[in-house]
Order: sequence, then structure tokens, then C-alpha cells
Amino acid sequence: MQDLQHKLSHTAEEISALYHNQQAFFKSGVTRSLQFRKGMLGTLKMAIKRHESAIIEALQKDLRKSEFESYATELGPTYGEIDHTLKHLRSWMQPERPATPLLFFPGKSVVYSDPLGVNLIISPWNYPFNLTFNPLAAAIAGGNTAIVKPSELAPFTAEVITTIINSTFEPEYIAVINGPGHLIGPALIEPHHLDHIFFTGSTAVGKKIMEMAAKQLTPVTLELGGKSPCIVAEDANLEFAAKKIAWSKTVNAGQTCVAPDYILVHENIKAKFLEKLKAALDKMYEKNPGESKDFGRMINAKRYATVAGYLQAGNIVYGGDTNAADLYIGPTLIDQVPADSKLMQEEIFGPILPIISYSKNDEVLSWVEKNPYPLALYVFTASNANAEFFIQQIRFGGGCVNNCLIHLGSSVLPFGGTGYSGLGQYHGLDGFKTFTRRKSILKSATWFDTPLWYPPYKNNVKWVRKYFG
Repeated sequence: MQDLQHKLSHTAEEISALYHNQQAFFKSGVTRSLQFRKGMLGTLKMAIKRHESAIIEALQKDLRKSEFESYATELGPTYGEIDHTLKHLRSWMQPERPATPLLFFPGKSVVYSDPLGVNLIISPWNYPFNLTFNPLAAAIAGGNTAIVKPSELAPFTAEVITTIINSTFEPEYIAVINGPGHLIGPALIEPHHLDHIFFTGSTAVGKKIMEMAAKQLTPVTLELGGKSPCIVAEDANLEFAAKKIAWSKTVNAGQTCVAPDYILVHENIKAKFLEKLKAALDKMYEKNPGESKDFGRMINAKRYATVAGYLQAGNIVYGGDTNAADLYIGPTLIDQVPADSKLMQEEIFGPILPIISYSKNDEVLSWVEKNPYPLALYVFTASNANAEFFIQQIRFGGGCVNNCLIHLGSSVLPFGGTGYSGLGQYHGLDGFKTFTRRKSILKSATWFDTPLWYPPYKNNVKWVRKYFG
């Protein structure tokens, strides 16, 4: 694996040359037309199709993902995003024509969606394919060039990503840079004024990216994480909730930025719900997730050690089995977890789920405020009023009522965090907006020109005052 990472590395000189070549290509204007953008999106989709089997194999090697998970969480959403973009791109690109105030008569107001320029996309290891190509599709739709930096922690997928991009696009348009992030980031971000950086990863690294970008006044989109609560109210459909939560917590072995990080369940139904949750896990993995082809593994030994360390935080009421040699941590439910434990202070990013009881809604708010601004919020309830209470009172990125995770896959919903969980949004139209800038123009006709604007002003001030009220 070290040989593979070494093979994919780039030098600082190569990075600088690539940046300047992309600048020149963007300035040529080639990327701006609708025809070019749609053509490149279609070409990208066909390239992915040709490499499907290699992508699935790489994801299996990196994360032990099943074919179903690879398609449902990586390939499928990427195809969906490209298709949605192709369908709507023409209308997204149309200039907006807002009404023009009377003061500027005779004139017309126009707002253009202007491409940004040279973009850097830094993707994570947990969904290494989807979270590379989803923002890349948005950057292409916006009329930009892009440099892609896949995660070196998923080297097999990074190699396939590199093959797809290098065999499909000229590097002055779309290019890949591979290598250790702590070296590639400074070499590309600090010396160059990139037009936008799109980063998906941890909050700690996101802060470093933002700090480096600030020196060049480079704008950033940060898709981060956080402790996403899952609330199970007293009136929830418990069997339904148990299935949804069990599935969403164990997809990708819990290594999902919007996975439920802990459950807040009403004390009157806690015991019954816990039994439903255990039954759902038993059914999904036939009481032996370690032998199941549908259950993934930790990405590496470091993550395994971190997640396994959380198992000491409370009373294990289900699971808890591990295998360091196989990077395996089974689905685990933990009760009686102290609020000051690492399990309740750090994003778990693994298949461990703390269970906490509450009696009043205000207690839920207190728990969430211990780790504010979660990326996601999930509420299971039969009451619209109950759901609205939590939606309105808690600051979070996005979420679901009576479901988990699936909002992430919608092209019509903006996705992103708030506060510590992220900055900016994308998917569908919001992805297009992220990779474009609204450029405003006021077009004046020449057949009439009011004397109001010109000295000597005399009594003109009264007309200005009258207009502005």
C-alpha cells in the first residue's frame, strides 16, 4: 500500500505548473458554453460506466463495501446527480431578470451565473468515489476547471479515480493530484489563488484548509461532520424507527458523516425500542455481522483503534465484538454513557451507538447543545408539532423525519452543515450555485436620460428624498 501511495504522489513543481495551465485554459473561454458543459458531463458519466467493475472492486478493497452499498451510496447517487444536472443545466444557466426600480428607468437588471475559474476538490476516504465526482459534476456544470485531490487513505479508489480522469480529460481542464494531504494541501493552496476550494472531511482539517485559503482570500466550501442526534419520541413507530436507525448506523460500518451518532429515546419506550433495535440488527446481519458480506470494515488500523477505544465508555447491551486483524468492529449498542466521555464528545464514525433516555423535550435540547451545530438531525415521531419543535429549536445542517441518511442522496435538497459542521451547500441547483458567482448588470437605454443625476442639483434632493421615503 505504501508503494501505491508513493506511485500516486506529485511534486510541488508539477502542482504549480498544473495550476497555471488550468488558469490559461479557463481564460480561453472554452468551458463556458452550455454545449461544452453538457458534453463533458455526458463524457464523465460514460467514463464512470466503463469503469464500474473496477470502482466496485476498489471500494471493496478499501472499505470492504458490498456491491449493493457501492452502487447505492457511491455510483448511483453520482449518476443521479449528473442526470439531474444535465436535465436542468440550460435553465440554471439562463440569466435572471429581476424587476428594475423606477429610479433607474429606462434600464433592465440582469444577473448572470458566472463560472468561478480554477477549483480544488478535496475528497474524503469514507465515500471516496461519490464525494469526489458529485462536486466535480457541479464544478463542470458551473463552467470551471478543477483539480481533484482524492484521499490517500482509500488508495485503491484513488487509483481508479485517477485512471478515469486521466483517460477522459486533458489535465488543463480536469486533473488529479494524489499524495499525502498534509503535503499536497500547502503546496497547492498557499502559493496560489484558487478560485474556490471544496473540502469534505473532518472539522479539524477543515479549519486548516480555511486558514491556508484565507492567506490568498480563496473562498471555501467545507463539508464537515459532527455528532448527529437521532430522537425517538414516545409516539414513534418503534419497529419502523428501529429498522431505519439500524440500517443508517451500519451502512459503511458507521463511517458516514450523517450517520446517527447517538439516540435520544423517550424513557417510557426505551426498553421496548431497544429490543426492536436489537431485533433489526439481528435480522439484517443474521446475528453474525462479522461473517456477513454486507457489513464493512474500518478504513485502517488507526481508525480501528480509535473506534474500539469507545467501547469502554459505558454498558454494552448489544454487540461489542472486535477483530483487530480484520479491522472489524461489530454493530454495538451502549447504555449508561457519561456525558463527559469521549464517546459523547467526539464524532464516533463507526458502528457504535449510545442510547440515552429523556423525559421532556427540553432535555433533548440540552444534550444537543453539548455538541452544537450537528450536520444532521433525525426525528421519529407521529406528531408534526413534535417534529417541528425539534426542527425549529435545533441548529443543524439537514435531516429527516421518520427516516435517516436519505436526504443526502436528494438532488433537489441543498446539503451542507452549519457552524462547526460545515460552510456552504451543494447538490443539484445548489451545487451549480456553489461553483458559480452571481454577476449583476444594470443595462441602461440611451433614448432617455433623467437630469436628476447631474449638477447643479438645485431642488433635485426633494425628489431623491421622495423616492427613498
